[in-house]
Amino acid sequence: MTASPRTVAVGGELPYQIHIGPGLLSDASLLGAAIRGRHVLLASDDTVAPLYLARVRDALQAARPELKIGQYVIPAGEASKTLDNFAGAIAALAALGATRDACVLALGGGVVGDLAGFAAACWMRGVDCVQLPTTLLAMVDSSVGGKTAVDIPQGKNLVGAFHPPRAVIADTAALRSLPVRELRAGLAEVIKYGAIRDPLFFQWLQAERAALLAGDDAALAQAIARSCEHKAEIVERDPLEKGERALLNLGHTFGHAIETAQGYGAPGNDNLNHGEAVAVGMVLAARLSAALGMADAADTDTLRELLLAYGLPVRIPAGLEPEGLLAHMRLDKKNIAGRLRLVLWRGIGKAEVVADVDETAVLAVLRQG
Repeated sequence: MTASPRTVAVGGELPYQIHIGPGLLSDASLLGAAIRGRHVLLASDDTVAPLYLARVRDALQAARPELKIGQYVIPAGEASKTLDNFAGAIAALAALGATRDACVLALGGGVVGDLAGFAAACWMRGVDCVQLPTTLLAMVDSSVGGKTAVDIPQGKNLVGAFHPPRAVIADTAALRSLPVRELRAGLAEVIKYGAIRDPLFFQWLQAERAALLAGDDAALAQAIARSCEHKAEIVERDPLEKGERALLNLGHTFGHAIETAQGYGAPGNDNLNHGEAVAVGMVLAARLSAALGMADAADTDTLRELLLAYGLPVRIPAGLEPEGLLAHMRLDKKNIAGRLRLVLWRGIGKAEVVADVDETAVLAVLRQG
């Protein structure tokens, strides 16, 4: 018997629901109810589209035969999150004749979600976007909260907009086709929630490592729901990242610098993906916190050991210059008046935003690797 889907509500001025459960990409009534108008652009990538695009299209047509459905498929990978591909999505909306009640369906991981969401934010100054995340990382992070963006050579996510989705539909069955590396990358973002505000969840992740890495449906559903509950609570209070929401970026300033320095994981190389870079970034943030006297070094060791247990990297990849990484960190969106503003912690579950961080201390941590 199939378990009932879980639902997490995100409040605020533009409330929506996150639906979590197996088989949701075939749920005609759920998908159809999320569409308000007559035009739908199905955005995906060339890895996910062959697996799920026809299924979603068929479910939509069954629920709403009158819909006019177009599609836009990009190459898989962070290297595709570009202004050129954003322009391609806009051109696809134009070719569809999409009106102001149109909807963009983002079917894929964080790259598709970010790019498609940004296109939805910009088409006719904003149309609906429904996130259909197919990776664990997207289910627990990028699909929730309305951050949309593309990358440019100077930095990650520097061009974008806040555009909350109309709904998030997370089909946990899609995780069964996920490569183990991508599953581990998503678990890095799950671990982040324990690290920033929930020591009990952190302990649960220590205890449930084997089940989560094995892809156990119940364990994954629990991890996704708890992560989404944390993000929903924070986003509702701080939708535009004026304060508390920045805590969700633990490890991200360091991690984004690594991704930028490596060229966003271009195909054919061994660059870190986003979750892996965040894992390294969390360890760097913890080490910096200890160096600044904010936290005990033992907490860094505990975090590092958990990340290693999940098969995640914890050191800066070889060949990256500390000074170059620091230069990328200076472009981070959290910075104010040219001064570094980082998410650090006072131990597991106690993250905080720290302004005017001493660059000398940051550089020392980067040089340690």
